[in-house]
Amino acid sequence: MFCHRTRSIRSLFGMVAAVACFTFTDTPASAQDLVMTAPPVSPEAETIFNGKDLSGWDGDPRLWSVRDGVIHGETTEEVPSKGNTFLIYQGGDIADFELRLSFRCSATNNSGIQYRSSLLTEGRKATNPWVLKGYQHEVRNEEDFPNVSAFIYDEKGKRGRICMVGEVAVWDADGKKVLRDDLIDQEAFRELMKIDDWNDVVIVAKGNNIKHYLNGRLMLDFTDKHPELALDKGVIAVQLHGGKPMWTEFKDIKLTKF
Repeated sequence: MFCHRTRSIRSLFGMVAAVACFTFTDTPASAQDLVMTAPPVSPEAETIFNGKDLSGWDGDPRLWSVRDGVIHGETTEEVPSKGNTFLIYQGGDIADFELRLSFRCSATNNSGIQYRSSLLTEGRKATNPWVLKGYQHEVRNEEDFPNVSAFIYDEKGKRGRICMVGEVAVWDADGKKVLRDDLIDQEAFRELMKIDDWNDVVIVAKGNNIKHYLNGRLMLDFTDKHPELALDKGVIAVQLHGGKPMWTEFKDIKLTKF
């Protein structure tokens, strides 16, 4: 009786182990063993904002300036923006990279960090000379899900909010698949997000995989496998949103190209 039960238990453990092994190897790499902390600064990181002026950047001079060593963008009732507008880094199209910067902004509107993006010069969406289309790291002075910093938005595209905070997701020809959504919860985000203060961002894009980190913690892991809509290179920029008057600031901008 004892030997029979022992063999049965061993057989059961063997089946469980086999299933577990299959499940692990059948799962996309982005869902396995995620490192939850941001990578260290690369020794090859290049400072792309000099802290003195907007050399190397292009945007509406009425709205963008440098104040106290940081990029300051602001719209007012007297000086509005005609639609969303961007301050664009003039380093050309960039494919794989690590981008680091810090932001803070007002709570009356939202902002963003644009990457792998292209300039729109024609059509009804080109409401000013600095309109971009592409991936956007959302920037908000808010702490309540889902309208928080760090999700991926498809600026001027077809997919809207592509990947939300907390998600590991894949988007292929058949649509979006969320592999997990537990990278961070509401309570932990409230503790992490610094309202009315500076917050640190790291964006890592390698091939079709994108990771966003906020204040040192992984916010999302997204793999874009869509055959037509996935973006593999483009410009980097920061945003002033159209609509309500607002201000946003950025500093300590470093770029590492892979």
